[in-house]
Amino acid sequence: MMNGAKAIVKKYNEVSLILRIVVGLVIGAVLALAVPGAGWVGELGSLFVGALKGIAPVLVFVIVASALAQGSSKLDRRFGTVIWLYMLTTFLAAAIASITSFMFPVSVVLADAAQSDVVPQGLGEVLGTLLTNFVANPVSSLMSGNYIGILFWACMFGLAMKNIGSDTTKKFLADTADAVSQVVRWIINLAPFGIMGLVYTNVAGNGLAIFTQYGKLLALLVGTMLFMALIVSPFIIFLYLRCNPYPLVFRCLKESGLTAFFTRSSAANIPVNMALCEKLGLDKEMYSVSIPLGATINMDGAAITITIMTLAAANTLGIPVTLPAAVVLSAMSALGACGASGVAGGSLLLIPMACSLFGISNDVAMQMVGVGFIIGVIQDSVETALNSAGDVEFAATAEYHQWLKQGKPLPDFLK
Repeated sequence: MMNGAKAIVKKYNEVSLILRIVVGLVIGAVLALAVPGAGWVGELGSLFVGALKGIAPVLVFVIVASALAQGSSKLDRRFGTVIWLYMLTTFLAAAIASITSFMFPVSVVLADAAQSDVVPQGLGEVLGTLLTNFVANPVSSLMSGNYIGILFWACMFGLAMKNIGSDTTKKFLADTADAVSQVVRWIINLAPFGIMGLVYTNVAGNGLAIFTQYGKLLALLVGTMLFMALIVSPFIIFLYLRCNPYPLVFRCLKESGLTAFFTRSSAANIPVNMALCEKLGLDKEMYSVSIPLGATINMDGAAITITIMTLAAANTLGIPVTLPAAVVLSAMSALGACGASGVAGGSLLLIPMACSLFGISNDVAMQMVGVGFIIGVIQDSVETALNSAGDVEFAATAEYHQWLKQGKPLPDFLK
């Protein structure tokens, strides 16, 4: 019996997560139409969202605290440009996502979606919400899902640990972050059952029309990511190198973005990016640090996802979003994206942090996370491709920019 169960689990894990989610989505829709009274199917969705809701606050706290505690106290000047490009493009991605969300507003059907506590109307209210949530009790922040407070106390704890923690303690913190990330991977591995339950509940209650809304949301996400990949990033590269950027962009999309599309993990794509950097003739001392760093802080796609999903939640609840609030959201999304977990769908778990800016309840925010997993079959793949290709693009841009300063010619494929 045990061997049979192990064989089933092994077969399940051998099938790609994308295919499993698609199967769960289809089964959920079919069951909703054929057996609309089977409430136990919907409970699978509730359990999945509940598990994510429980682990997400802990995940945000430990990955941010661990990243700050492990950080190097000194940074070589050579990496200044690439780090600037990583951070600049991540913020620009969030800002552009805000603009596209205003241009093409999208809302979705959510269960029990009632407008919650705070509706910021201007810069004063936005800053007031931020400051109040910053200094909330750290334990209560973890328990209530106050992600602004979690982020603040994680930064404080991480910086303090960096200065006074022993190597053993820092290693324990890093291991804790890895362990929590592993728990998230286990939960996400069961996403097909959760997606089946979520789709069942939504289709049973609202019919197949929900897929039209999901399609609009997906089109907005993918369209914004493509605009970032094919227009904004090449323009930034052009400003630095003063040459046609598309040979570099297309090469990175082909050799890095394509594999990242299927692995759906920037961290897993690091060896591919290192090999590509070697082909591009980059300095190994530089890219051996900048590529792993980029897999952590160059998160254009994640910033777009966090911003658009948050504004979709605000639209759904009828919460007005002012320009100052959108600017703060862009900065928060960029910061949150830099702490996104290295697992497939990791950026979705940071949506509640951004939603808390508008007083959107944790329950509603986690429903948006569930919607994200439904459309994540495509969205997360495109997001990871954008992130990973950008890691190499901007590492190369930073180094080639230095070549130009030294009077060294650019590689032949860029001339």
